[in-house]
Amino acid sequence: MTTSELTLPQAGGKGRRSRRVMGAGKQLHAGPVTYLVLALFALISLAPLVWTAIAASRTDRRLAETPPPLWFGGNLFKNMQTAWDEAGLGTAMVNSVVVAGAITISTVLFSTLAGFAFAKLRFRFSGFLLLLTIGTMMIPPQLAVVPLYLWMADLGWSNQLQTVILPTLVTAFGTFFMRQYLVQALPTELIEAARVDGASSIRVVWHVVFPAARPAMAVLGLLTFVFAWNDFLWPIIALNQQNPTVQVALNSLGTGYVPDQAVIMAGAFLGTLPLLIAFLLFGKQIVGGIMQGAIKG
Repeated sequence: MTTSELTLPQAGGKGRRSRRVMGAGKQLHAGPVTYLVLALFALISLAPLVWTAIAASRTDRRLAETPPPLWFGGNLFKNMQTAWDEAGLGTAMVNSVVVAGAITISTVLFSTLAGFAFAKLRFRFSGFLLLLTIGTMMIPPQLAVVPLYLWMADLGWSNQLQTVILPTLVTAFGTFFMRQYLVQALPTELIEAARVDGASSIRVVWHVVFPAARPAMAVLGLLTFVFAWNDFLWPIIALNQQNPTVQVALNSLGTGYVPDQAVIMAGAFLGTLPLLIAFLLFGKQIVGGIMQGAIKG
């Protein structure tokens, strides 16, 4: 038997394996049906935003007609200016950025620390405390409105932004979310190795926990910012029209005897723009963080 006869089966086997690998790779490519379904879902998701922009560009009389308008008009910037002036959205935007930013930073920080403690540290009653934390998610937030308002009034914080920030510095959902992520994404051996090298608890958190938790922190930050920006129930109780957030300010647009629907839609569109801008700026990093976490998992 010659050398070529010995190598031919190996070459053939390698070729077959290569074809199988290439065939498996081809299965990952999306087909026309996939693109059609994704496009349909994208259109359904964008439909409310597009309708808001269309309504904001029309007059109130045109919106009352049948059939309703299905394309943009020429009053978008005029209605946006009216909504901006009537609702005082300049101050409201600044307040919402401060409130949502502070809530997001504190929630991500404290939830990551608490999630790490529940996931990797061993201490007494950890299971009971985690169950108690999750149990608070079952309590309707409306039940806490009256005692929370009385507490803030006793502190002398009525109509101040810290009244909205303080109750949501950390959330049970954020703690549970980070705990579930760190259980799988952060190897215990990595923490033990850092301990053996003499790292303190602060260095372990800063150099080991935070880098491992970065994808989940990005997702939690985005969800928290959107929730804090859109929150209406507690801010409308705790704040007034002299020091509002965006949602409280927009509430004043519909209080007239005959509300102008076009102006209301223009205000709603203005209130949504910061979220769209934030997602356009950081969406790629957030999606990349999610994929990075999925690959690590």
